[in-house]
Order: sequence, then structure tokens, then C-alpha cells
Amino acid sequence: MRIFICLLLLGVMFLLYVGVENRMLIVRRYKISTDNFSSQESIKIVQISDIHKRKYSNGWSRFVMRVKELSPDMIFITGDLVSRTETSLESTQILLEKLCLICPIYCSKGNHELDLSAEMMEKYRKMMKNAGAVFLENDSTVFEKDGRKINIYGTDLKKSVYKNENGGYAALDRITSDELTQSLGDAKEGFNILLAHNPFFFEEYAKWGADLTFSGHVHGGAVYVPFIGGILSPERNFFPKYTKGLYKKDSQYMLVSTGIGKLRVFNPPEILYAELFLK
Repeated sequence: MRIFICLLLLGVMFLLYVGVENRMLIVRRYKISTDNFSSQESIKIVQISDIHKRKYSNGWSRFVMRVKELSPDMIFITGDLVSRTETSLESTQILLEKLCLICPIYCSKGNHELDLSAEMMEKYRKMMKNAGAVFLENDSTVFEKDGRKINIYGTDLKKSVYKNENGGYAALDRITSDELTQSLGDAKEGFNILLAHNPFFFEEYAKWGADLTFSGHVHGGAVYVPFIGGILSPERNFFPKYTKGLYKKDSQYMLVSTGIGKLRVFNPPEILYAELFLK
């Protein structure tokens, strides 16, 4: 009986912890140095990913304040800003409008945006435009600060890398650098940042010419175990290769955010903050 009561109390405490953790909001910080520039200044970047249906009270005031305190030069939203079943964009537009008052925002699609109906997708594009965000659908733009230019690309990827034609997760397609060239064109001269929701094709992003890629999608592996890593990907694969943090291939980098929405354990919602040091 005592063992049962102890186990019950432990279960209740664990559930309470998970509930508290899922309402947390941490800032995870990274520093990246590159030899492509000659200045000692840095560019400050905030990444927000995988909000899904998560909402914060008081019109996102707490959330926006955390972002504003970081004084970013630009904000990246790397997909799944909403869930595929979303019927109202009112709360999301409030968030975007407030964030756009801080600095320029650049957004790309996640798999949930790919699943929106044509009608909802059109409303989504209109919301982006009205809020003042730059929505990159297999497109690029240039960010400039103090005479320095950075090329920013946003890729849609394709539905078949997330689910097969039967709606399952077996035998999924992959993305190649050649496909990225077809959708984005050749990587331009200078420093290239790629917003790509799915991190599993880091090698192909680097091969295409992305100096720094920002991804999300994996939610940190849902359950994150120290010294082991994330347990499960959205594709139902155990111990995915890329779950969160900074990855490097030669002189190219990828940052993966654990995101904000979805149920998670030992893996609190995060705002990712990166300083790009320009040597």
C-alpha cells in the first residue's frame, strides 16, 4: 500500500511538473563566428518556431516583452506558426503586429502551413502582409545593416518529406541540393541564411550554399533526456539526428529550435537567440 501511495504521489508530482514546464518560456543563446565579414560587430537574431496552438495571456505581452528585451536586429519564424486545423488567425496576427514593431520579421512555412486549405492559406498570406512580415515562399530577400548585406532565403520544402501519399511516415522523400536550386535558384555571393523548417537535410542545405540554416519541426524530440537527446520526431522516428541546438558542417552551421507549442517533457518552450559575429 505504501509503495502504491508513493508511486501515486510521484505520478502527481510529475504531472504537475510537466504542466508547469509547458508554460515556461526560456531563452536559449548561441554565438556564431564567421570569416565572411571584416567587422567585429554582431547581428542579433531571434528565432521563433512551432507555436502551433499555444497562446499567451494579455495579448502576448509577456512573450513580446521577452523578445523585445533581446533587442534583435531581425526575427525569424521558421514554420508551424499555426496548426493545420486553425480556423482563426486573430491571435496570430496580434502577435505578428507586435513583433513587427520591434524589428523586421522573416517567415517561412512549416508542414502545418503546407496542409492549410487554399482559403486559409490566402488568409495567412494576407495576415503576414497586413502585419508587416516578410513571408518567403521559396523566395529570398536581402537584410542590410550599416552597409552589410545578408541574403535570407525561405524554402517551403515539399509535403512528401513529412508524410507519404497515404498519410503515413514510411518511405518519406528527401530534399536534395539540386531541388533547392530548382526552387530557390543558386545561392548568391555573400553570406546566405536559409529558413528551412525541417532540419534533417542539413547536409543538403550546406551543399546548396547555406552558410547558416534555421530550423525547427522536431520539438526537441518531445522528451529530452540529458546526454542522450530527444526521443521522438514528428515522423515517429526514435532518437532523431537533429533535435535542438547548434550543428556544424565544415564552415557551415544550423540552429534548431525546440519551438514553443506541443506537449514536451524536460524540454521547455524556448525563444532562440543567436549573435552572428562578423569577423
